[in-house]
Amino acid sequence: MSRRILLHVGTPKTGTSNLQAVLWNNRSLLLKHGISYPADRFDAHFLAALDLMRLRWGGLEQQAVGAWEKLAGAVREHEGTSIISHEIFATASRSQVERALRSLGDDAEVHLVISVRDLVRQIPAEWQENLKHRAAFRYRRFLRIIQDPERKHRVGAWFWGVQEIPDILDRWGSTLPPERVHIVTVPPPGAPRDQLWQRFSTAFGLDGIDLELTTERANPSLGVPESSLLRRINRAAVRDLPPVYYRRLVRELLVHRTLSERAETPRLSLPPTEYPWVAELTESWIAELAEREYDVVGDLADLRGAPPADEWWPDPDRPSQRQVADAAVESIRALLLAAVQREAEIERLHEQLDQAGRDLIRARTPRVLRTMEWTVDKLERSDRGRKALDVYRFAKRSRREQKA
Repeated sequence: MSRRILLHVGTPKTGTSNLQAVLWNNRSLLLKHGISYPADRFDAHFLAALDLMRLRWGGLEQQAVGAWEKLAGAVREHEGTSIISHEIFATASRSQVERALRSLGDDAEVHLVISVRDLVRQIPAEWQENLKHRAAFRYRRFLRIIQDPERKHRVGAWFWGVQEIPDILDRWGSTLPPERVHIVTVPPPGAPRDQLWQRFSTAFGLDGIDLELTTERANPSLGVPESSLLRRINRAAVRDLPPVYYRRLVRELLVHRTLSERAETPRLSLPPTEYPWVAELTESWIAELAEREYDVVGDLADLRGAPPADEWWPDPDRPSQRQVADAAVESIRALLLAAVQREAEIERLHEQLDQAGRDLIRARTPRVLRTMEWTVDKLERSDRGRKALDVYRFAKRSRREQKA
């Protein structure tokens, strides 16, 4: 069986979390079909991406040391198809891409897969992702940053590093024939829920494999008041929260398990004033990608995005204060419940520790003393026994007093 590598390099917010969860959950089944998704932990490919690109990421870069070579080694050893997938690979430099491809071995047929979504949805989604990673700038400022042609701000540089589709394909696919470069487009709003997965399945050669598609992993979006609340939380408290606690309390508890459940609030979207430049850029991308004759799974027209709505646009920089307050109350409730669970767990652990201490003392107590303790304990359980103990203690106290 010849070695074949499917290298999925992005982009963020294109269903990647769900894809990676399906691949992770079905590792054993995939291997039976000759397909390896090499990972000994769910975030193994994320750590490999951090290692390859030497990225700092809230302390996780320390865990990432050596992760890329470990992943590449597993790919080199597999005779068959291997899948590598993480969206932040999209921002790799040309030298990092060269290193990655070289370390995968020169005897494999490498295919590049990139999943893409229209900028109409990607722009607000990226601002929200910045908020989930401790940013506190307003939406309008984010829009100014990404429109800076010099891309001097790190946020703008990152945005285009993971979103400028022709440039990503230049960096990752310049040495590959166009038939080995596969573009998976995210279907437009209103498309069947399983259509994106069907496209992924086609691109990765998974058709006909009875995979379990139900996962608990997702990267949910927030509404306008929830996004505004998160920005205020970051501005007020981010300096006091080390990354590990921010990840646990804010991103996981508040964002993913609390605020993202509030689906009835206005959704974050692109301001109507930004559509003209987004449309112009998108048309230039579609023309360039079509000219390169890549394999497109879906339709490049999906990159155009939905037109602006005629209704009122909800501005996250000027949200409904009542809706923000409602989201804040929900967040406080979630934090209180988490605090109660933590206190209960601490009390349980204290009880276990105290019992362990008593058991240790009892184990070290001579047998005669343990027998006496057992006798006293038994006598204390009856009226006659307690009276007998009172008589014994009175007599013992009287003898001590006479000796004194």
